[in-house]
Formats: sequence, structure tokens, C-alpha cells
Amino acid sequence: MESLFNTYTRRIKSVRLNFYRYLYSRIDWNDRLIAIKGARGVGKTTLILQHIKNDFPDLRKALYVSLDNLWFSTNSLARLADYHYTHGGTHLFLDEVHRYPDWQTAIKNLYDDYPDLHIVYTGSSMLEIDHKQGDLSRRQIVYTLAGMSFREYLKFEGIADIPRVDIKTLLQKHMSIASSVTESVRILPLFEKYLRQGYYPFYKDTFQGYGMRLQDVARQVIEADMPAVDDIQFSTIRKVRKMLMILAGRVPHTPKMAELYRELETTREQGLKMLYSLERGGLLSLLSYEPKNYRNLSRPDKIYLENPNLMYALSERVDKGTLRETFFYNQVSAVEEVLLATKGDFLVGRNMLFEVGGRNKSFDQIKDEPDSYLAIDDVEVGYGNKIPLWMFGLLY
Repeated sequence: MESLFNTYTRRIKSVRLNFYRYLYSRIDWNDRLIAIKGARGVGKTTLILQHIKNDFPDLRKALYVSLDNLWFSTNSLARLADYHYTHGGTHLFLDEVHRYPDWQTAIKNLYDDYPDLHIVYTGSSMLEIDHKQGDLSRRQIVYTLAGMSFREYLKFEGIADIPRVDIKTLLQKHMSIASSVTESVRILPLFEKYLRQGYYPFYKDTFQGYGMRLQDVARQVIEADMPAVDDIQFSTIRKVRKMLMILAGRVPHTPKMAELYRELETTREQGLKMLYSLERGGLLSLLSYEPKNYRNLSRPDKIYLENPNLMYALSERVDKGTLRETFFYNQVSAVEEVLLATKGDFLVGRNMLFEVGGRNKSFDQIKDEPDSYLAIDDVEVGYGNKIPLWMFGLLY
């Protein structure tokens, strides 16, 4: 057990406090049971380590452990929690919770058996936390951490600290906001850099190996996280890998699912499960004209990679139009419901219609539609209902 405490103190000492993700200030750390969901690599571990370093002068009151540690091969979470509690511990922070067998029951028991113990847990696999939420749903508060927005990237780089704006304010005041930003910042070259590498905070630590690191993230989601959720065979893992790479080369993909299933030598049911697992693992985005119903999986109407950085890491050729649409959906869907639109590209909040394109894009396709807007790339400042694409990265 001493090794766990040594690892904990090393992690706390090394964590940096010069930048905080948007979610940090939104979490009510006083709640007894907190879940933080998010894709691999978006910064969940750093978030909780920063909280411990800031709010626990006496580090013995808190304990951080990653549940994929080999110590848990022969020891239980219950034993660790009891030792921590009986030695004066008040807060337990559990990382990679999906790597612990029957984690939901284990956490439920801790919650019930230690009424004044505060528990925070994270899970890289969004699928597992959603799938097994039932027994904990009445007890826990759930937060979701997205990857870095363009606004956060600018702050992380020390370039600009732009206040977050909601989408309605953006639509109304985009000209004045853009003018104030671009007075001192050449925004378009920075936007291009962000699209290539800036969504995952670890980009600063990887230098020229960022693309390879993203490929490794995808591999870990498929080979480590998904088997932790379901008892799947190695042959299925190979099919999921193949599915991801096929779709990465075809996005945006309007699925002919029967052809894809034949190519993967799988059934419709298994194919849909693999597809939605890739979405919840933070690797794909599945769009439809109607809201998703995860209890009744259906064929999506369009498929994208989850964010522009993944496009550069997994695709041999990055199409500019697809890159723009991927960015728009990725950033806006973190704060608003986004559906495919029968006219234009995206329907936001059920009433705002958006067409995404380059600087010469016209209103022809949506000219007669109410509450319609253009999200335009390659411009610093917009006009009227033409809004610079980069500004949709200011929403969180």
C-alpha cells in the first residue's frame, strides 16, 4: 500500500496549476459522490489532481489512486478505502474506474458504508459509466469533460483569455467580439494550428509525436476500455479497429450500412453496437435528423470523426469541407443539441439552422429559412448572419 501513497504524492507534486479546464470551476466539490466522464486524454486526471493540490493542505485527508494499478490485482478497493478512512482520510479520488471489476457495486458499497467519505471517480470510457449508472443515479452528480475548445487553446498557449460566450450572445454580438479579439491577435493561423493539434491538452508534451499519440489513444479505447465494458472477443476488437479506419478514410460518411457490415463480416446488430461504442469512446460522432435513442440503436444518417485532431491523425487525406463541419459539430454539440438539417448542414437547439463553408459560401441553400446562419471559414470578422467559423470555439 505504501507504493500507492508514494505514487499519489509524486503526482500531486508534479501537477501544474497554470491552466484550468473550463469544468474545474463548475464542479461542486462538496457533493459526496461525483462522477467525471470524458474521452481518453481530455484532462480528467489533471482536473482532480489540481483540486487536491489546491484544497487539501494536509494531503493525508485525500487519496488519489488509479484503479488500473497492479496493486488491485491482489487487493480490493474496499481494503484501501477502509485503511484510508480509519487513518483520518475524508476524500477518495478514483481514476480509471472502468478498469476495476464490478466497479459500480464497489462504489455503491463505499458510499453506503462510509457516510462521511467523499468520493470522486473518473472513467475514460463513456460507455461504461452510462451503461452501469442505474444503482448510482440517485446518489451521484455526473459531469462530462469535453476536449479543449479553441478558446481554451488560446488561453493554454498564453495568447488570449477570451470570456466564454453562449450561442445566442455569439449570434447577436459576433462582430464586436471578433473585432476586439483580432485587434491584437492574428486568429486564423492559430485556428489552423488548433485544428491540427490542440483538442487534447497533452499536445504540449508530445512535440512531433502527437499524431502517433492520438493513434495510441484510439488503440487504448478499443483494446483496453471496450473490453472492460463488455466481454468481447479478440475477433470483435479487430473488427472495431477495422471499422474505425474504414470510416476515417470515408468521413463524412453517409452510411450504406449493409455494405459496411459485409466488409467487416459482421451482423447489423453487432455492427451498430461497435459503431455506438466508438462514439461513446470519443472517436466517432454519429449524427441523425432525430435525437438519439441509445436503448434502440438505429442507423445514423451521417458519420464524422469526433474532432479535427483525429482527422489529421487517422486519415490519409483531410478534406477542408469535412474539417470545417467536424469542428463546428464538435464545439457546438458540447453545449447545445445538434441534429442534421434537411436544409443546410446542422440544426442547433431545434430552431437555429447553420450552413458551414468557406469565405465565399452563400445563403442560397437556406435563404428562405428563419433563424438561419452561415459559419464561414477564413474570415476574421463576420457581418450580419455570416459568422466566422473560429468563433464557435468560444462556447465553452
